[in-house]
Amino acid sequence: MIEARNISKSFPDKQVLKDVSVEFYPGKTNLVIGQSGSGKTVLLKCMVGLLEVDEGDIMFDGRVFNKMKFREKKEIRKEIGMLFQGGALFDSQTVEENVMFPLSMFTSLTYREKRDRANVCLDRVNLCGANALYPSEISGGMKKRVAIARAIAVQPKYLFCDEPNSGLDPMTALVIDMLIKEITVEYNITTVINTHDMNSILEIGDTVTFIHHGEKWWQGPSDTILDTDNPELQDFVYATKYLDKYHRKR
Repeated sequence: MIEARNISKSFPDKQVLKDVSVEFYPGKTNLVIGQSGSGKTVLLKCMVGLLEVDEGDIMFDGRVFNKMKFREKKEIRKEIGMLFQGGALFDSQTVEENVMFPLSMFTSLTYREKRDRANVCLDRVNLCGANALYPSEISGGMKKRVAIARAIAVQPKYLFCDEPNSGLDPMTALVIDMLIKEITVEYNITTVINTHDMNSILEIGDTVTFIHHGEKWWQGPSDTILDTDNPELQDFVYATKYLDKYHRKR
């Protein structure tokens, strides 16, 4: 379980997060949604330690991450997988080398052991035989799958995904969604996903947290989000003409 307790974060010109408290559960896809500039990405960066919080605590299974010393934080980071918005693959490295990268950073495995682990992860995301290819030689959907393989290479307890469907067509986006969901359940990972994709919210969301102007505005299971009476959440959910039309018919 990951807990954010009374998190506040400000920059010189703006307070971005205001006393946010939220819990994320293992074996679940925990989605964080909100408009651009709402603070959801800042919340994710605070949780993984890319930003320091001004107030509050970030806890990983009861361990207060933000108050740890550097060496203690490094031990927690070994348990974290990260799926970046654009995939963030290294263009100069092969698919196999990209997946092996976190193993080189965080483990003392031999080269053969790292290669074997990379093959296991590539097989799990249906990319057997793609080892020697470079990112420029594969499709956008394949890049996302390589990024997922890299994120699970260290067998993380916690997985953070920042807009995993960004730039993908609807069918490929669904494949990536279902892959993340399957891996979350299969390995009992606490998965936190930042997204604005309504398909993701409705298809794979177990819990959904809506951030509005830096505050936790709503939280609940995804199957209740279409029936919310929260006006700000309604504006977000029914932003498109199609969904608004559907909402009015109801």
